[in-house]
Amino acid sequence: MTTFESVTLEVPDPTAANAFYKAFGLDSYVNVRASDATTTGFRGFALSLVVSQPGNVDAFIATALDAAATTLKPATKGFWGYGGAVRAPDGTVCKIATSKKKDTGPAAQQIDQVALLLGVADVKASKRFYVDRGLAVAKSFGGKYVEFATPSSTVTLALYPRRALAKDTGVSQEGSGSHRIVIGSDAGPFTDPDGFVWETASA
Repeated sequence: MTTFESVTLEVPDPTAANAFYKAFGLDSYVNVRASDATTTGFRGFALSLVVSQPGNVDAFIATALDAAATTLKPATKGFWGYGGAVRAPDGTVCKIATSKKKDTGPAAQQIDQVALLLGVADVKASKRFYVDRGLAVAKSFGGKYVEFATPSSTVTLALYPRRALAKDTGVSQEGSGSHRIVIGSDAGPFTDPDGFVWETASA
């Protein structure tokens, strides 16, 4: 089975980006490296932080804003729970959410799960592409959502319709240029149908 090993964000200022992700609590989940790649509009992916209660959502959003992130979608209650989205200083979209609607304890900046959500044109076609390259499917809901088994990674990999992901995070789906993200695996270098670049993970 192909393993999904790492997420590397390409940023203009690695020192500043490292400081942000450390303050935000994501430094152990993502890597950063210098790049002058350009993007216009939506980069086509989001980092999703799943937490245990609304107070934790608010704590993460407050920390992100204090560290120079900007609000994309204010935290609100919904049918599914409670959450919001911010844009990191380097442009990465981060969603913070919980399925709970009430706090059961003091707010804490504690992450239960981090997922890399790839916004794709055709979820079913992208699912077939990745299965053909050895990734195992953990969950699949037709053309709406696919989650892969990623036992060797601290980050979960999932596919989402690009339009739905943009709407969910409060941005326009329009965008062009580099995704400015590189995914590491043991499957060797390739580029998927939506232009996401995979490289051989470092030993």
